[in-house]
Amino acid sequence: MAKRALETGTEDLLATVEDGVAVVVLNRPERRNALSGGMLNAMSAVLATCESDPAVACVVLTGAGGAFCAGGDVKGMADGTGGGSTAAAGADLDSRIHAQRLSQRATAGRLYRMPKPTIAAIPGPAAGAGLSLALACDLRIAAEGAVMTTAFARVGFSGDYGGTYFLSQLVGTAKARELYFTADIIDAEEAGRLGIVSRVVADDELPAETTALARRIADGPRIALGYMKRNLLAAETEPFQTVLELEAAHQARCGFTEDHKEAVAAFVEKRRPAFRGR
Repeated sequence: MAKRALETGTEDLLATVEDGVAVVVLNRPERRNALSGGMLNAMSAVLATCESDPAVACVVLTGAGGAFCAGGDVKGMADGTGGGSTAAAGADLDSRIHAQRLSQRATAGRLYRMPKPTIAAIPGPAAGAGLSLALACDLRIAAEGAVMTTAFARVGFSGDYGGTYFLSQLVGTAKARELYFTADIIDAEEAGRLGIVSRVVADDELPAETTALARRIADGPRIALGYMKRNLLAAETEPFQTVLELEAAHQARCGFTEDHKEAVAAFVEKRRPAFRGR
């Protein structure tokens, strides 16, 4: 399938789709891809499109210019332009809370819950809400030179975009508290040891490694992968019996798909299955 661009309405975010993989690029390299209101609004729309587009089987989130995302734009906070908030500067508290909730659900929340695998490719610094967005993805691949920090304590914030939830799930409650309270900077090797990232690769190998993984996933049985993600999400919060019931229902539904029948035939014929997402 030829590469096609997705409309974002802003230069702060770029998005393309090719061979079942949507690549969403945070594009403010002069600010280490710090979040802007336009970027967040565009991300909300693009992720909604990716979730509903049958041509998209996997979503990759990454950053331009050697950084992933510095989080909120501290310079923007200082000059009163919002610093990445979707609420207008000077808006009252209730308006800011409402705008923040909507933005979080439509970005981190959608990355986490959409029934398609999501991957964060982290070429460099990931901080604050930028780290939270990476943590919202199903998998994370980091370049050796990448560094990560919760950062919020450094600017007098408590944290947003689901970072406290995601980090606690990945590293445990005690370590998550330490990383939030201290805002320590950790390198990619430490992130890998803690289980924050799935893989650490050489800086120049990150694009190729990410593409290979994303296309491998996109070539898989898309319906089954969607149900698989639902099962895994339920396993984080639901009791065992509920997960068993979900697995039974989803497994039975997969048994009626063309992909399942193709996989069985390919196994018998000792060849690679050709999944079609049906």
